[in-house]
Amino acid sequence: MGHQHRDTSVAIIGLGYVGLPLSIQFARSGIRVLGLDIDARKPAMLNAGTSYIKHIDAEAIRSVVGSGMFRASSDFALIRCVDAVIICVPTPLNRHREPDMSYIVQTGHSIAPYLVPGTGQTDDACCSDRDCQSWLDSDPTYSASRCKLVVLESTTYPGTTDTDLRKILEEGSGLQAGAGFNLAYSPEREDPGRRDFSVKTIPKVVGGLTQACLERAATLYGSVVDKVHRVGSCRAAEATKLTENIFRSVNIALVNELKVVYEAMGIDVWEVIEAASTKPFGYMPFYPGPGLGGHCIPIDPFYLTWKAREYEKHTRFIELAGEINTSMPNYVISKVIESLNQVGKSVNGSRILILGLAYKPDVDDDRESVSYVLMKKLEQLGATVAYNDPHIPEIEPTRNHSDLAWRRSYPVEDQYDLILLATAHRDYVEFDFSSFSALLLDTRNCVKHPPSRYFKA
Repeated sequence: MGHQHRDTSVAIIGLGYVGLPLSIQFARSGIRVLGLDIDARKPAMLNAGTSYIKHIDAEAIRSVVGSGMFRASSDFALIRCVDAVIICVPTPLNRHREPDMSYIVQTGHSIAPYLVPGTGQTDDACCSDRDCQSWLDSDPTYSASRCKLVVLESTTYPGTTDTDLRKILEEGSGLQAGAGFNLAYSPEREDPGRRDFSVKTIPKVVGGLTQACLERAATLYGSVVDKVHRVGSCRAAEATKLTENIFRSVNIALVNELKVVYEAMGIDVWEVIEAASTKPFGYMPFYPGPGLGGHCIPIDPFYLTWKAREYEKHTRFIELAGEINTSMPNYVISKVIESLNQVGKSVNGSRILILGLAYKPDVDDDRESVSYVLMKKLEQLGATVAYNDPHIPEIEPTRNHSDLAWRRSYPVEDQYDLILLATAHRDYVEFDFSSFSALLLDTRNCVKHPPSRYFKA
C-alpha cells in the first residue's frame, strides 16, 4: 500500500489532557486538525478560543483556531473528510479493577462507518455540523480515494489494537485492516503541567499492524515531533507504555514500604533518599506519598495483570506493588489518628483541612486523586473535612466520587484541628504556617515554614 501524498488532515478523538495538547501541536505543525469530543461543551469552548484545562493557555487555542488549522466538533460523520484518525479516549478500571474498554469500543463503532473511501465530503443528510464540514471540504490537498490511518493512543493491554479495535473497525466498515485502512498504536506520554518536555520534544513510540501501517503512522508523527521510535508491532508499543508506568509503580511502592519501615526505626526516609541521590550512578530517586494518583500509575499495571491471566501467567511483583501503594491512604489515616492523639483529640469531631485535590503539583488534574480517598475515610471516622486547592475551586462530578461533587475550596486558615497536606502545590511549599496552632501533617515533606506542631506521614 503506497503513500501517494503526505497526510494533511487528522481527526483527534478525545479533547482532554492528551488529545488537546496533541491537537495544538499538530495544528502548529501545519496539519489541519478536527477535534472531536462527545461532550459538546468542549468543542464550543475551543472554537471560541477558551481553555478548560488550566495548564493549557487559551492563547494557544486561539492561535490555532485563528490560523484556520483547528476546529472542534461532536459530529463523527466529519471523519469522512480527514486522512487520519487518532483516538485519545480514557481507559479507566471498573469497580472490580478490571480494564474498562467501553470508551475505545464506543469510539471504534462511531468511526468505523466513515473509514470507507468516498467523495471526501460528508453527506448533508448525515452531517449536522455544516460550518465544520465547509471548513474541511475547503482543503484542496485531501485525497478522498486514499485509505485512512487509524491510530490508538489510549493506554491499554497488548492486543487491543490488532485484535479488539481491529475487529470493530473491520466489521463496521467492511474493510480489511492493512489494506482498506491503516492501523497503528502510539502510546501517549503526556505529563500534565510539565515544562521541561512537550508533545514536540517527547519521543513518539509507534507500532503498526503491517510495515506499511508503521511507516505511514511514523511519517505522520514525524511531521510534528522531534523523534519517532519505531517498534515491530502494535503489541510492543502497547507494552512499552505499560512498562514505563509499571516501573514507576514498583519503585514508588518500594519507597512507600521503606518509609513505613524506616519510620518504625526512627529514620527519616526523606533524608535517606536525599543522601542516596548523591551517588552519580546505579540509583534513581523515587519519593513516597499518601497513595497513587493520576491517569496512569494507579491504573496501567492492572491492565497487564488482567491480560497476563489469559496466558496463565501471574504478575506477583506488580500486584504486590499495587497492594503496597493502595494501602498508603490507611497509613496516612493512622498518622492522622496518632497526631491528634498527641494533643488529646480524636478524629471523631475534629475539623480537618486537606491541602490539594490535584494528583500532582500545580495542575488542575484530579483524576484518581488519593485526596478523595482520604476525604472519605476521614469523614467515615466522624471528622468534618474541607479542602483547599488553588487549581480546583470546585469539585466537578467524577466517575468514582460523584457524591463529593460541587464542594468548594476553603481558604487556608488556622481554624482547624489538623491540616493534612496531600499535594505539594507551590502555594503550600512557600506558605508561612509558622504562626499556626493547628497540627500540620505533611505527606510530601515539602513545607518550608512549618508550625510548631509539625508531623510527617
